[in-house]
Amino acid sequence: MTTVAFAEVATPVGLFVLAVTEEGLVASGWGSRTRVGGRLGLAEVHDPDRTACAAAELEAYFAGELREFGTPVDWRLTSGTRRAVLQALHRVPYGTAVTYGELAARSGTNVPARGIGSIMAANPIPIVVPCHRVVAGGGLGGFSGGEGVETKRWLLTHEGYLQPTLLDL
Repeated sequence: MTTVAFAEVATPVGLFVLAVTEEGLVASGWGSRTRVGGRLGLAEVHDPDRTACAAAELEAYFAGELREFGTPVDWRLTSGTRRAVLQALHRVPYGTAVTYGELAARSGTNVPARGIGSIMAANPIPIVVPCHRVVAGGGLGGFSGGEGVETKRWLLTHEGYLQPTLLDL
């Protein structure tokens, strides 16, 4: 029987929840364990050893010490075209960004840019599968995590893709 263990990590962009199965990180996001893991339908276990690597990597990312996550990903909440798009996104390097259209091309799917936006909004593993690195051709585009576009702006500035503004100093 597959189980899930949770960890909560305080970050500069809010409390972040990690859900880890025996296979890897299955879900993450802002909010409560129920919100992040509610759709899993898996028995919850208390297993700090299982979540330790993912939590440590997330802390290192926010400390500016990690540019590539090594935590295994459990893709069970995705399939088909959605999985192909998210796996292509998972390979977008730290400090870079792609447009919705570029991600569609990288994924080898025929998903239009608007469809890519819908897939990003439903990404079950933000930050590790970096939907914040997908931008519109003429600006940042949307973001449904944390405090919305301001969280996306913070993450892209943290990674060096965007320059800090006077408000950030």
